Amino acid sequence: MTITQLQYVLAVAEHRNFTLAAEKCFVTQPTLSMQIQKIEEELKIQIFDRSKKPIQMTEIGEKIVAQAKNIVIEADRIKDIVEHQKGFIGGEFRLGIIPTVMPTLLPMFLSNFINKYPKVKLIIEELNTDEIITRLKNGHLDAAIASTPLQEEKLKEIVLYYEPFVAYIPENHKIADKKEIEISDLNLEEILLLQDGHCFRDGILNLCKNSSAGLGTSFQLESGSFETLVKLANEGLGTTLLPFLHTLDLNEKDKKHLHHFVEPKPAREVSLIFPKTELKIHIIDALRTTISGVVRGAIAFDNVQIVSPISKK
Repeated sequence: MTITQLQYVLAVAEHRNFTLAAEKCFVTQPTLSMQIQKIEEELKIQIFDRSKKPIQMTEIGEKIVAQAKNIVIEADRIKDIVEHQKGFIGGEFRLGIIPTVMPTLLPMFLSNFINKYPKVKLIIEELNTDEIITRLKNGHLDAAIASTPLQEEKLKEIVLYYEPFVAYIPENHKIADKKEIEISDLNLEEILLLQDGHCFRDGILNLCKNSSAGLGTSFQLESGSFETLVKLANEGLGTTLLPFLHTLDLNEKDKKHLHHFVEPKPAREVSLIFPKTELKIHIIDALRTTISGVVRGAIAFDNVQIVSPISKK
C-alpha cells in the first residue's frame, strides 16, 4: 500500500462519499475507488460498507483509518524534518482566524510576514472557533488564531497577547460619567451582543455569569459586526463591549464613549493554536515571532483576568 492510497481512504472516511472524496483528492472517482479496492484486496478485508448511505466504515475499517491518519502525519513529518534541516520556510500553509480577530490583527502582520517569508503561500480563512477546531483535527488547517483556552486535548496553544474588553457606554447612560467601570456595573439585558456562534459573545456571557438572562426586551439582534453594535448604542438602544484593538479604529467622537475596566481588566487570551503533531512547526514559529513583534507595540496588558471563550450551556 502507498501513502497516496491511505490519503484516499482518509478522504472517503471524512466525506462518506466516493465521488466527493475523489473531487477533494483531484482524481477521478474510478481511480480513487480502484486504489481503495487494491488496499482492501491486499489486506483481505473491507474498510467501507458501501451498502449504506452515506458510506460507513466497518469495525476493522475504523481501526485502519485511525492508523492511516498516524502514518500520513508521520510521512508529512519527514518532509518537515528535511525542510527544517535545510532552513527552508515555504510551501502552502492554511491558517484559520476567528471573525473578531481577523479585521484588526491580520492587517497588522500580513504584509510583514509575506515580505519576510515570500516562499510561504498563506491560505487564510475566517472561521468560527468550532469550525477551526474541527478543521485542525481533520488536517484541513495547519494552525489558527483564536480566543483561548479551548481545553482541547489534541491541540497546543501559544499565547500571542491579552486583549482587554472595553465598554462602549453612550452619553446619558447612568454610568456614563464613571472614568473606570467594574463588572458589577454591567447589565446583561441592555448589552448589545454579537450573533450566536461568536466566542466574543460567549466571553461576555461568561463575564456576566448569567447566560440565561434576557438579551434585549424590545428587539432581537443578529449581527456579526461591532460597527453595527456601536451605531445602535449611539441611538440609545443599549451598551456594548468591544475588544481593545477594535477601539483603535473608532472615530474621535465615538472614542469618548469608551470606558476601561478597573484592574485586573477582563480580557480575552488570543493564541496561535495547532495540532500537537507540530507539523510545519517552522512556519508556525515564524508566524508567532512576526505577530508577537508587531502586536507588542500596540497592546501590552499584563494585569488582566482571562475570560473563558467556551460557551457555558
